[in-house]
Amino acid sequence: MSYFGLPYIHAVFDVAAWLASMAAFWWTTRLLIPAEALPANRVTHPGLYAVTAGAGALCGAMFFGTANALLSGMHALGFSMVGGIAGAIAAVEAFKRFTGIRSSTGIVFAAPFAATVAVGRLGCFFSGLADFTYGTPTGVPWAVDFGDGIPRHPVQLYESLAMAAMLVVLIQRFVARDPFWLKNGFYLTVGWYGLQRFVWEFFKPYATLAGPFNLFHLVCLGLVLYAAVMIRRGSRACTMA
Repeated sequence: MSYFGLPYIHAVFDVAAWLASMAAFWWTTRLLIPAEALPANRVTHPGLYAVTAGAGALCGAMFFGTANALLSGMHALGFSMVGGIAGAIAAVEAFKRFTGIRSSTGIVFAAPFAATVAVGRLGCFFSGLADFTYGTPTGVPWAVDFGDGIPRHPVQLYESLAMAAMLVVLIQRFVARDPFWLKNGFYLTVGWYGLQRFVWEFFKPYATLAGPFNLFHLVCLGLVLYAAVMIRRGSRACTMA
């Protein structure tokens, strides 16, 4: 029996990813991140903040996922993780501007985000061809046949391993009380996510939008640019202070 495309397999890993995210949130905020680095006292309306982030993530995931599906010739609704993080960031940054929050509030989400991707992408992998996240045909020794007789790049595993590695680095830096990572951990995680995802997009069968780049390439570049600008802005603020 094939392990790919089993009923509800994606939902099982979605739940596992949510649990991993909650565990990472509890562990890092309770045991690893010092109290003075937590953003709780900077967010005046935490409930509205959470709703804004969630709504932004949902809208971004649906918009970019569906847009990519249409560009690739699939007339169906889509859902994109990279679109979700882009939407959440845009919504939160707008919320911060309207409520006057100027400092970073994302450090508590760095490890949960990395854990979510690391576990969630396994669901994409085991969903097989139906998930439309598989890679292009290849002859590499670790190629995977998802059931159609064609060995492909397991890009879902590439992304899962890349974000699992970032999770390990985050934990190490938090344990060491590294001030740079405590301040910029979220931006570093987003930047790494955008960078590694940009590379894997070359191994996916999506329609290109500009030269060799597909829609997600452009979103990933935006995430990397956002991370770089925010880290740079924070460094300049410290220098001026």
